[in-house]
Amino acid sequence: MRTLFQSTAFLLLLTGLMTAQRASPTKSELCIYDLRAGASRCILSTSRHIEAPNWTPDGKYLLVNSGGLLFEVALAAPELKQIPTGNVTRLNNDHGVSPDGEVLVISAGHMYSLPRSGGTPRQITARTPSYYHGWSPDGRMLAYCAQRENNFDIYVIPLEGGDEVRVTAAASHDDGPDYSPDGKWIYFNSDRGGETSIWRVPAGKATPQDASAELVVGGDRADWFPHPSPDGKGMVYLSYPEGTKGHPANQPVELRWIRLDANTPDARRPRILESLTGGQGTINVNSWSPDSRAFAYVRYAYPAR
Repeated sequence: MRTLFQSTAFLLLLTGLMTAQRASPTKSELCIYDLRAGASRCILSTSRHIEAPNWTPDGKYLLVNSGGLLFEVALAAPELKQIPTGNVTRLNNDHGVSPDGEVLVISAGHMYSLPRSGGTPRQITARTPSYYHGWSPDGRMLAYCAQRENNFDIYVIPLEGGDEVRVTAAASHDDGPDYSPDGKWIYFNSDRGGETSIWRVPAGKATPQDASAELVVGGDRADWFPHPSPDGKGMVYLSYPEGTKGHPANQPVELRWIRLDANTPDARRPRILESLTGGQGTINVNSWSPDSRAFAYVRYAYPAR
């Protein structure tokens, strides 16, 4: 969870907790959007505040967080089943599954890894705050957003830990990194052009790649959390109304899709898939099905304001 304050980790934590208290939904619905059908179906409704689904590589489960804990939801019989995370029990909504389905990464100040079935977490990062967002296709590297030197930028680090590599260094808020399925690009959102938009930079470089940054989706809206599909043909992302600061909860948002394999600007025009109440927690991390036919998301009902 990120906030607009960029001064200290303490302010980040305090503000995040205050935001969560102000924006507690009365109902969370875990939904799946089918690209071929052009429609959603919701597989689980709960009074718990659940967030940020991941789809496991075997296609059988969705993972979500709630109340600082991690849960799996079996698609065959949808219900919340807790995954043990040891003494790390203040998870936020930035978590993921390795390409081989064997390892989980969670964020709770630091980033940690643990077995897919749960267990004792192993600390990966040396500095906080660090927020996981993407896994390289070969399973070796993690892409994440981190606040360093009073600025949010994109970093990568080996799964086993070690030195973090800074991918962006511009005086902007860079967030939500996710790898392309061929491992050549890191997609992310940034306000470096004014309104928050979707950008990409080359992956695998040892120095910041701001000079090579390419605008992928721009315009008047505030766009967050780009997630390329496993087949590389498209990308889903979260779109807020113009002028939205940060990625707050309880907002009228859209889930949008854009082709990545098109050669003409008209063919790459974004398409609105769903309009819903959500934002924070809806699609923070990659939630594509392994076959690229669907993705998962969370929508919310809130008390009247």
